[in-house]
Amino acid sequence: MLFTDLGLAEPLLRAVHDQGYDTPTPIQAQAIPQVLKGGDLLAGAQTGTGKTAGFVLPMLQRLSAVPAVKDARGRVRIRCLILTPTRELAAQVEESVRTYGKYLPLTSMVMFGGVGMSPQVDRLRKGVDILVATPGRLLDHHQQRTLDLSHVEIFVLDEADRMLDMGFIHDIKKVLAVLPVKKQSLLFSATFSEEIKNLADKLLNAPALIEVARRNQTAESIAQKIHPVGRERKKDLLAHLIKSGDWHQVLVFTRMKHGANRLTEFLNDQGISAMAIHGNKSQTARTKALADFKTNDLQVLVATDIAARGIDIDQLPHVVNFEMPNVPEDYVHRIGRTGRAGATGEAISLVCLDEEVFVKDIERLIKRSIPREAVPGFEPPTGEKAEPIVLGRMTIGVGGTQRHGGGGRPGGGGGGGRGGPARPGSGGGGGRGGRPASAGGGRPSGGGGGGGGGRPAASRGGPPKR
Repeated sequence: MLFTDLGLAEPLLRAVHDQGYDTPTPIQAQAIPQVLKGGDLLAGAQTGTGKTAGFVLPMLQRLSAVPAVKDARGRVRIRCLILTPTRELAAQVEESVRTYGKYLPLTSMVMFGGVGMSPQVDRLRKGVDILVATPGRLLDHHQQRTLDLSHVEIFVLDEADRMLDMGFIHDIKKVLAVLPVKKQSLLFSATFSEEIKNLADKLLNAPALIEVARRNQTAESIAQKIHPVGRERKKDLLAHLIKSGDWHQVLVFTRMKHGANRLTEFLNDQGISAMAIHGNKSQTARTKALADFKTNDLQVLVATDIAARGIDIDQLPHVVNFEMPNVPEDYVHRIGRTGRAGATGEAISLVCLDEEVFVKDIERLIKRSIPREAVPGFEPPTGEKAEPIVLGRMTIGVGGTQRHGGGGRPGGGGGGGRGGPARPGSGGGGGRGGRPASAGGGRPSGGGGGGGGGRPAASRGGPPKR
C-alpha cells in the first residue's frame, strides 16, 4: 500500500513526498481512512510507529474540505484541538502539522507553560485553525478567557496513557467539559490500560478500534541489551561505551532530576558534550538542548522520563538507561525513542544489583528476557549486595516498598506514613500525591493529614519526581 491509496488530497501527498515517504506505516494505513470517515477512533500502537502522521494528515484534509469558521471581526476560530502531555511533544506535533499542511491554507500554533502568556494571547487574537496544547496552559487561557473552544470540530488526545501517568486526568475532564458535545474525537495511546478504556468510554462515541501491535510490546528493530555493573562504576562505564564505540547522538535516561544534572557534569568533565533536560529546566534551556541534540551539535542528551515521549529524531542510534525506571511502561517509552519508523536502534541498560527488581517487572511486561553482557572491567564486584533505592518519599528494594511521610509526589500532605489506600480528595494514606496545589491531599479539596490523594496507592508508588 502507498500513501496514494489512502484517499489523501494532492497537497497532502505532495507534502508527504517532500519528506521522502511513499509507504505508510501500519498505524497510518489503518488510522487515516478511519479518520477521513469522520467517526471517533481509539488507536494503540507502540511508540515510534508514526501515530502523529496517522491523525495529522486526515485531520488536515477534513479541515481543509470545509470553510473556516470566523468571528465577527473575520478572525479564524479554533476548529481542532490537539492535547499532549509534554511541551516537547506539543512542539513536535505542531511542527508535524506545519510540515504536512504547508500546501494548505490552514494556520496552527503551539501552547504550553514555562513561557510567557502574552505572545500566545497575541497569536490567538489573530485567529488559528489548529491549536496544539498542554493541559495546564490551555486551562490557564480558558480561565482568563483568552481563547474560545466552542467551535472545535476535531479533538485529539495524544499519548493518553502518558497523560494519566502524569496525573492529568482531572485537567482532561475540565477540557472535555468546555468542548462541544458534537465533535470528532481521536484517542491515541502507546499502551492500553483499564484507565485508558474508562477514559475512552467517556470521550468516544462508538469508536473504531485499531491496535497494530501487542500492548506494551517493544519494536523488533530495537536491539536491547543489559550491561550488569557495580553501582559505583555506572558513570565510568557510560563514558567508556560512548568513547570506545565512538557514539554520537546518545539519549540517556535517569530517574531523577538531580541525577541527570550530576551525570551531565561528569560527562562534560570527561570531554563528552552533554546537556540535561527535565522539568526544572527553563523552556529556553530545554528547547536549546533538544535543538542542539537534533543537529548533532550535542553528543549526549540526559533526560528524565518527562522527555520520553517528546523526542522524535530520525535515525537516533543509541538510547541508554543509566538508571532503570521503576514504572515498567516507562521502559517501553524510553527505548521507543530509537528504532523509529523502520530504522534500527540500540537500547542499552546499565543495571546494578539494586535495580534487578525493576528488570523483572520490565521483562514481565514486555514478555521477553533482555540479553545480558558484562563489559570486562566493569562487572559488579564480588560480594556486592543490593541496597534499597530511595525515590522521593519511597524506598524500593530490600524488604519491599516502604513509604515515608506523605506520598511519592508533590502535593502529598505531611504525616500519614503508610496509612490506608489513598482516594481522590481524601486525607490519610500513602501512595501518590497529585499535582502541587493542595495542603493536605493530592488535589484541591483534599482533607488534612496524610499524604497522597489523587490516585489509589500503587505497588511501587508511581513515577518519581521528575
